Amino acid sequence: MFHTAYLKTPRAQALILLVPAFGAYTVFAIWPMIDVVILSFQRWNGLSADRLWVGLDNYRHIFTHDPVYWIAFNNTVIWTILSVIFPPFVGLLLALGLNEKLFARGTMRAIYYLPVIIAPIAVATMWRWMYDPFFGLFNQVMTSFGLQSWIQDWLGDRDVALYSMFVAFTWQNVGFSMVLFLAGLQNVDRSLVEAARIDGAGRWQVFRHVTLPALQVTVTIVIVLSTISSLKAFDIVYGMTGGGPAQSTQMLALWAFTQSMQIFDFGRGSAISVTLLLITLAVVVPYLRWSQKREEAAR
Repeated sequence: MFHTAYLKTPRAQALILLVPAFGAYTVFAIWPMIDVVILSFQRWNGLSADRLWVGLDNYRHIFTHDPVYWIAFNNTVIWTILSVIFPPFVGLLLALGLNEKLFARGTMRAIYYLPVIIAPIAVATMWRWMYDPFFGLFNQVMTSFGLQSWIQDWLGDRDVALYSMFVAFTWQNVGFSMVLFLAGLQNVDRSLVEAARIDGAGRWQVFRHVTLPALQVTVTIVIVLSTISSLKAFDIVYGMTGGGPAQSTQMLALWAFTQSMQIFDFGRGSAISVTLLLITLAVVVPYLRWSQKREEAAR
């Protein structure tokens, strides 16, 4: 009788609903993560039954004997910095524009969001074709306008390949930031905006003193998600350059995949993955704590 009554309580019903989901999350997310950490201290080719415990040898190798790791690290840092600046900034501008009463506003929102739902590998294929040095759209347009001096091998030049690839990444991800900012703009108190305008505030002053403070939570969410997405960049890099030319677009996530699935050194691949996880935590956790303290101080 006691057990039957307890099962009818909200807490018991919540646990009943959470247990299957938590079990699936443990099996498919938490345990693989733990296994990768364990594997980073072992040597395994993915085929043999036994794993050889090597301690910190995998970490020692990637830090001291693997020059590609540091190239990938530098590229990942550059990519992350660009990712937390340009896509959110452009997404904010689009959100501010599309939050106004415009003709076909809903259609325009859908058009700008459409790249987000396209598979990254499809985006990579499309942009790789547009970047083609002989038949690509960009070089053809430049030729038509007499800008032959600007023509180059966008994905074959070590100096511009990373940034050319980032343009495609930005094109695909701007819509995601835009949607989040549009959602945040719905929470802006219109009465405060109207009061500021009556007091003679211009557009910039209204944005700075009314709109932007109301978007603090949204900005935090966008920055965190953009950071995590940029640190684990893989699909578009793999599809456009594969890390080339000469490792100039190599990323940590792609290098971990290469070590594990192509070189068949799962220990070193796991070690790279663990360092990527630690970098992510080292960036995201302090930012979240700083944002929380700032919000509490603002209150």
